[in-house]
Amino acid sequence: MELGIALPTSGPLAGPANIARVAREAERLGYDSVWTYERLLRPTAPIPMGGGEPQPVPEIYRVVYEPLETLSYVAAITDRIKLGTSIVDALLHPAAVLAKRFATLDQFSGGRLIAGLGQGWMPQEFDAAGVPMSRIGRGMDEVIAAMRACWGPDPVSYDGEFTHIAESEINPKPVQAHIPILLGSMTPAGLRRAARIADGLNPVVLSRETLVDLTKAYRSAVEGLGRDPGSVTVVARANVPLTAEPLGDDRPFLGGSPRQIADDLASIEGTGVDHVLFAASGREQEGGVSGIDETLDLYAELIGLARR
Repeated sequence: MELGIALPTSGPLAGPANIARVAREAERLGYDSVWTYERLLRPTAPIPMGGGEPQPVPEIYRVVYEPLETLSYVAAITDRIKLGTSIVDALLHPAAVLAKRFATLDQFSGGRLIAGLGQGWMPQEFDAAGVPMSRIGRGMDEVIAAMRACWGPDPVSYDGEFTHIAESEINPKPVQAHIPILLGSMTPAGLRRAARIADGLNPVVLSRETLVDLTKAYRSAVEGLGRDPGSVTVVARANVPLTAEPLGDDRPFLGGSPRQIADDLASIEGTGVDHVLFAASGREQEGGVSGIDETLDLYAELIGLARR
């Protein structure tokens, strides 16, 4: 099973120095990937999240470094590690523009890109991008089709409901013959879409049972469409605490001490989960110095235990 780390692109540890340090250390320690995510803005007014009552938007979104610029910076200071987005909200961007940015990053990284995409959910972000939320759904299919057209041979053209690309040359092309696209999906409709148009699934880990069930449902949907279920990838995103001391019985799955997490990883070997991305932290401290040291020490312990 491959393991990845979310770069400190938001929260108290966010900043160029810590991003660079975590990226270099992740590569040195033997992690397989580092990841960024997109948040365009943080509304100051409370908003509904997950269908609940309006509430303040989490503080962690006050500062979020742009994902592709960050990975371009990281590409220049690393050699091997894969560079992933978990996720970029694809509907907020013109398809041709986003495709060209991803292709450029793939060139600068020597073919290390993983394109994790989602549809977005925050009305204020759609408003700021000038995109109607009614585009969610069929618009996502179109964005991915148009991006893949841009990555293919010239001349490129695409004529859809929302995207129109006149016959053109669009370059550079990616280094990879096929940039892997993951969809950050959790709903039945999202799983079906990922099975139909993506190369993998990037679900958030809620529990072991939910993760295993989502993985089985996704691979079954892939097979039901006549695709090889072994040709797709499941990258599980674990938004969990990483702590020096073990947590109690109510701890989240894949969260806690390095020993607890390593045991959890062993429990999902062979379930169809290929890759776990840890968006985890220790006791993040304002200013970052001791917080980043502690976090990296815990990540070093975790990979040592997981690789045994």
